[in-house]
Amino acid sequence: MTAITAPATAADAVPAPAGAVRPPLPLPLFHSTVLDWYEASKRDLPWRAPDATPWAVMVSEFMLQQTPVKRVLPAWQAWLTRWPTPAHLAAEAPGEAVRMWGRLGYPRRALRLHAAAVAITEEHEGEVPDDHATLLSLPGVGEYTAAAVASFAFRQRHVVLDTNVRRVFARAVTGVEYPAQATTAAERRTATALLPDDAETAATWAVGVMELGALVCTARGPECGDCPLFTACAWQRAGRPPYEGPARRGQSYEGTDRQVRGKLLAVLRESHGTVPQARLDAVWPDAVQRARALDGLVADGLVEPVEQGVYRLPQ
Repeated sequence: MTAITAPATAADAVPAPAGAVRPPLPLPLFHSTVLDWYEASKRDLPWRAPDATPWAVMVSEFMLQQTPVKRVLPAWQAWLTRWPTPAHLAAEAPGEAVRMWGRLGYPRRALRLHAAAVAITEEHEGEVPDDHATLLSLPGVGEYTAAAVASFAFRQRHVVLDTNVRRVFARAVTGVEYPAQATTAAERRTATALLPDDAETAATWAVGVMELGALVCTARGPECGDCPLFTACAWQRAGRPPYEGPARRGQSYEGTDRQVRGKLLAVLRESHGTVPQARLDAVWPDAVQRARALDGLVADGLVEPVEQGVYRLPQ
């Protein structure tokens, strides 16, 4: 890997905002290094296509939370085929969104996306709003999703901080192996200081850093030798010090309530009517855990009791 070097510039002599950390390179070179890598290495994903609609981008952002691209692709394609606009989804029961969500996991995202589609249809004439604050006001749309949709669908300048971006900045800029478990104010200040001034460039920068974290600067087994920032990375320069924060526990699944919830929902998704208790009882032997999981699904609005011992997806 060729070393990246550049003389300091006047711009780099300007102090960073309080709490922000400067990258090891002058900002223009830092930007161009990542942007050039992204142009050469980016994946061809349909929600990045020039003709992708804002709704297509929004659906992808809901689905990609905590779910890898290879699992999202077929689900996203099926979803957009059935519901190419928010109005198409809003016209159907929320249970149909849960059914189409399939095994993507964390199915409350389906209900939130349905609620967002209803709000877009009823309050915004069926068009995904291009204003960041308005996006943030939609049901189920948080800080990350609003910034991502505004950036990727409307090419605006916003800080987009997902786990991949946070990890790249932690290593390349701050010099630590992993970021804090929850996003900190210091991270936001650093990300803001790193954001290119031009909106179009900033939008590409946001997805470029994200792609670098997804493909190269991964959580486990980072491909440091393939990283465009290898010789400039603060973590590399510090000797790759090991993570010293709180234990990072992996997400278990086997035997958990999440697994039981998934099995119960699978029975309900496969039925287009009501489901008797006996069919749900057959999917898991532990009656106490099964009842707890079912109660949780009802409390989350993912399942509706119709009468005693009879259930369905929400209508």
